[in-house]
Amino acid sequence: MTINCKGDLIDITDPKIMGVLNCTPDSFYDGGKYKNETEIINQVQKMLVDGATFIDIGAYSSRPGALQVNEEEELKRIIPIVTLVLKEFPECKISIDTFRSKVAEACIQEGAALINDISAGNLDLNMMSVVAKHQVPYIMMHMKGTPQDMQQNTNYTNLLTDILSYFSEKIATAHDKKINDLIIDPGFGFSKTIAQNYELMQKLELLKNTKKPLLVGISRKSMIYKILKTDAKNALNGTTSLNTIALLKGANILRVHDVKEASECIAIVQQLKYINT
Repeated sequence: MTINCKGDLIDITDPKIMGVLNCTPDSFYDGGKYKNETEIINQVQKMLVDGATFIDIGAYSSRPGALQVNEEEELKRIIPIVTLVLKEFPECKISIDTFRSKVAEACIQEGAALINDISAGNLDLNMMSVVAKHQVPYIMMHMKGTPQDMQQNTNYTNLLTDILSYFSEKIATAHDKKINDLIIDPGFGFSKTIAQNYELMQKLELLKNTKKPLLVGISRKSMIYKILKTDAKNALNGTTSLNTIALLKGANILRVHDVKEASECIAIVQQLKYINT
């Protein structure tokens, strides 16, 4: 199972890691943490050394209740970061966390390799056309509504059936657009209660029925720290536990803040699979 990133075929049969680099002042965990070029370069270098295959750059916080950011501000934040990272690390595979087609296209033109869209095209109907035009891998996430109101949209007839139906429609649309490389993200923490997040994790292997690679992003989210009665800063152990479960249930990519720990999860799970074969 491979995806084509700027001409390089990345084999995701063995799970890969996507390191998170938030360039926002209000991200739930690392907002405002990287304030200058040196801090950004050091963090990207650390993630690459620790085992990240992809670096996911976002300039619009999608946490529940986050303030809206206009398109001009998002571009102003993100383009210099993409340029800086690729200047320092030319071979870096950059993923752009955006739901706006103009931001996606501008970043692709700067050298980004993937688009990570929390709305799967729902918030910008031109997004899939831009992805198809540039033939970059497209990560489609499940979410209902917008980041501002998603937590008021948690009603489902059947959680897994509804999510599978959502992806079936999105995959068909993407195929019609001639998008070749699709990755699905079930959207932990988006339009889901804590109980629904754990039901989703419990039945995660059912999403393999889509025949598409599966990305899981649960790093330090409230579904972890609320259960543990702590906060995001103290949720690494819980994150590691759920990342391990996700891998055992077929995750191909882990989107994380803590790359080294995720790399260790993958190494251990891969050892188990090796022994079983």
